[in-house]
Amino acid sequence: MSNVKIKVISRNPEDYLRATKKDIHKLPRNYDPSLHPFEAPREYVRALNAVKLERVFAKPFIGNLDGHKDGVSSLAKHPSRLAVLASGAFDGEIRIWDLTSRKCTRNFVAHEGWVRSLCFTPDGETFTSVGDDKTIKSWKTETKSFDDEEPINTLLSMSVVYGISHHKTKPIFATCGEHCQLWEKTRNEPVKIFKWGVDSLHHVAFNQVEENLLSACASDRSIILYDSRESGPLRKVVMELRPNSLSWNPMEAFIFTVANEDYNLYTFDVRKLKHPVNIHVDHTSAVIDVDYAPTGREFVSGSYDKTVRIFESLKGHSRDVYHTKRMQRLTCVKWSLDNKYILSGSDEMNIRMWKARASEKLGVLKPRERTALNYSEALKEKFAHHPQIRRIARHRHVPKHIYNAQKELRTIKEKNKRKEANRRSHSKHGAVPYVAERNKHIVKEDE
Repeated sequence: MSNVKIKVISRNPEDYLRATKKDIHKLPRNYDPSLHPFEAPREYVRALNAVKLERVFAKPFIGNLDGHKDGVSSLAKHPSRLAVLASGAFDGEIRIWDLTSRKCTRNFVAHEGWVRSLCFTPDGETFTSVGDDKTIKSWKTETKSFDDEEPINTLLSMSVVYGISHHKTKPIFATCGEHCQLWEKTRNEPVKIFKWGVDSLHHVAFNQVEENLLSACASDRSIILYDSRESGPLRKVVMELRPNSLSWNPMEAFIFTVANEDYNLYTFDVRKLKHPVNIHVDHTSAVIDVDYAPTGREFVSGSYDKTVRIFESLKGHSRDVYHTKRMQRLTCVKWSLDNKYILSGSDEMNIRMWKARASEKLGVLKPRERTALNYSEALKEKFAHHPQIRRIARHRHVPKHIYNAQKELRTIKEKNKRKEANRRSHSKHGAVPYVAERNKHIVKEDE
């Protein structure tokens, strides 16, 4: 044992202890000229200035597309061209927009009554619309003459069709109404009909990764999963309140997010539907529509509380909220395929364009400018958990009705938690079981 050598850190007390109380403290200092003596305080000030400037330049609203004579009911993105957008209205009119010039290139009356849903084919040459007149119509995206706006194909359904979604590669599409139906372009009758004893389906969406998987929202508060190769539905999960729409994550095959009537959004994993992976709160009224960013890391939602909110897929609270004085209840939202813009349609006949990142500068960046922005982003990330910087980064001005509604909802949640805690403390052990928040919103799961 005498040959064992142990290396320890040793310091000379004379280097850091004062001989008397009146002596000056000795501070260790690195005299390397490349190191600044106050590097951390200096970077903190820069981070503080960067996060303040981010809020100063946060002007997300770009412009609006006006021309509809009734509320906008649905939007559809072109699969390969960023500047092309299709929109449908409550009066049956469809408009094709050029987003670069913010002008309408075509408009025609497609249906008698409400245009329920729109979707483009994978090649983008045609798009399909469904409406209250029980018809499924296919239209050319571009026409040379504007006089004869006639559909290239019309299919008749036995009942009202509420939603439509196209397969990513094959020439088949799914519609929902009384039942979920699969159609082919060349046939006048559905190829398959999926039934699971529900009242009606009001939204359907194909998975973009697992292309044969699709899901639908039903009026009996359920979410149903289908496989286009199977003869019947796969699974079903019933929630406490009705789901309005859903969107599949374009990067993760098993993840989808549901916009619900109970003011929340729920992210599910299809492999375990007993409880949601995450609950996204902050809206103060029914959430109507949801759409994922092409990166799969964020999604946008529109609600009847007249706001657009952007959520990170792994977080429960929104990172940003967009609103204007004139914007009314949201009916549809879309995230552009270049991950830079958000489009929203609302009751008061306007389609609005927003920046996905409120303070981002549009246009070409010079190299020095890009370097400065990257440096600011790194500083904000480094000091993100500092109280002052976190407070400035999180602060948002919201309308008075949103602020008051959030306050009221917070009071209700605290009251319910307090009531449950009191019941548990005054009951026999185990009589009032603890139920996790994620399990409270699921009624049952069927297979």
